[in-house]
Amino acid sequence: MGAWSGAPPRRRGASLNYSHTYHAGNIADVFKHYVLTLVLEALHRKDAPFCVVDSHAGAGIYELGRGGEHEQGIGQLWPERGAWPALARYLEIVARVNPSGRLRYYPGSPMVIREFLRAGDRAVLLELHPQEYATLRETMRDASGIGVHHINAWNGIKAFVPPKENRGLVLIDPPYEKAGESTAVVAALRHGMRHWRNGVYLAWYPIKARRPVESFYRAVATMKAPAHAVEFITLPLDMERRLNGSGLLVINPPWRLLDTLRASLPPLAARLAGASGSPQVRIVDLAAN
Repeated sequence: MGAWSGAPPRRRGASLNYSHTYHAGNIADVFKHYVLTLVLEALHRKDAPFCVVDSHAGAGIYELGRGGEHEQGIGQLWPERGAWPALARYLEIVARVNPSGRLRYYPGSPMVIREFLRAGDRAVLLELHPQEYATLRETMRDASGIGVHHINAWNGIKAFVPPKENRGLVLIDPPYEKAGESTAVVAALRHGMRHWRNGVYLAWYPIKARRPVESFYRAVATMKAPAHAVEFITLPLDMERRLNGSGLLVINPPWRLLDTLRASLPPLAARLAGASGSPQVRIVDLAAN
């Protein structure tokens, strides 16, 4: 599929969600989108078509401003991107939306997914926020094989999982701004395990305190699925309610994915944590618990 080029579409009387724009390209995004890239590369190893369902697709691409959280994330890696061969494919996608070489835009998960779709592959992008949905539709207007749907994520997963291809990925990435979103994630995964047990699932979650994370792990462990929790932490865990790190729940991880992450994530965490941080990477086998 041809790569997108240009600037994010502008809509009269509308603006992108401030929170998404401010957080775009932060440490959590670097971690999440790097892993997403690896999973999509793994799907390419077979010729059979695949489908990707993105639960909270957002606007697709974001313009970066001064003072945003990207300065601690992609902004740290961008000047030294040649020194990160393990992240080459991810950084290449960021470069495609910044053809001038100046870091001005950050691609959200829909843009990452778009880069990997071949003829016959599909993506189902779900977004409920009306302005972000409208912007996403405009951003993807010339993309074949991509459906953009104005729908609640949890209803969308029930509607589109399993996909007809019976091969692919479900990315679950809520903002965790409302009570009960962790419960909704678990319910969506249970639906997936009942209706599409061989699909790959990536579910992002924040790490602010250990107790809710452990509760989340116990709920997933009851599904008796091949599930791992990948934790990417850059700040000490002694201050709750602060985003000290984030994790990705991976169900049915592709072959060698976890080995790749064990090798590549620790140096990345150390770089993004900086001298005053507390880098830590943990990969927990939830099925063994």
